[in-house]
Amino acid sequence: MDTEALRSFVRAAELGQFQHAADELGVTPQAVSKRIAALERELDVRLFTRTARGVELTLDGQAFLPHARSVVAGVARAVDAVRPGARALRIDVLGLRSAQAVVLHDYWRSHPDTDLDVVTLRVADPRVAVAAVEAGDVDASFRTVTDPAALPPDLRMIHAFDSPLELLVGPRHPLASARRLTPPQLRHHRIWVPGIAPRSEWADFYDQLGADFDLRVDAAGPHFGDEVLLDALADSADMATLVGARDRYVWPASHDLRRIPVVDPVLAYPLSLILRRTGPHPALRRIVAHLGRLPRLPGRVWRPTWATTRGGDRDDRRAGDRDDAAGGDRDAVVTGGA
Repeated sequence: MDTEALRSFVRAAELGQFQHAADELGVTPQAVSKRIAALERELDVRLFTRTARGVELTLDGQAFLPHARSVVAGVARAVDAVRPGARALRIDVLGLRSAQAVVLHDYWRSHPDTDLDVVTLRVADPRVAVAAVEAGDVDASFRTVTDPAALPPDLRMIHAFDSPLELLVGPRHPLASARRLTPPQLRHHRIWVPGIAPRSEWADFYDQLGADFDLRVDAAGPHFGDEVLLDALADSADMATLVGARDRYVWPASHDLRRIPVVDPVLAYPLSLILRRTGPHPALRRIVAHLGRLPRLPGRVWRPTWATTRGGDRDDRRAGDRDDAAGGDRDAVVTGGA
């Protein structure tokens, strides 16, 4: 089956006019019409009906469209696999205000020539992000598979950086005036992290954090967005949450929220980058090297066990082209540095 005919069909279906599809594909409307006519003959069905405004899909066309899209997307991924430098580097982040997006933005400001496409897959299950990397939908994803044995053999996961946590509270909270806090000082205070998704890396993280420091982590209720969470904190005298030091949050000045560092030990949320072992996008090498140059966290640092037993991938980040090597200072939950 002619893939160019499939591309013409998909674009005509999405744009509703042969002329618009031709303009986008760089051919004449007659060429688009001939390709689709040949496709209809091969399939022995009518795919379009003509209207005063252009074309509309028939029932057969509607049934055929999702499959045609899949084939066209698969061909594009196949071409990209052998010419990765010809397209933008696509990296998945948890959110555009997240620490991962902030670090990528800092990198891009220093390397504005990088053709970078930052996307959010909006999925909680890291296995879905892994599948997207494996399929070539994205080149890399800032996700963590807490069981490395579950990672497909053609993918690798490297430690990207550690995000130190801060307590975020409103002005009436008992800890609002503190300049620094230690984990024991958080005990018996409600730490609200709504909408913790099962099987997510942050579900594992908060389970271990709560158990190791006897913290009251409350995941009750759905997450209605950062604005609702920030409003609730501003109005509450007993509610707090934990946020990453690099995460960007914006709230009205009247909220008077306080971000308080947690130290001795620093509570580190470990962030990983999942990418292909072979044939990664050429621009990834420089980003991996940039991650390797990020400053280490000072003082004593707590990490979940699945981060401390992954192996010493920090050297791997600096090299940018080797598999994970055995670690050095990451064999304990609380260490003297990142």
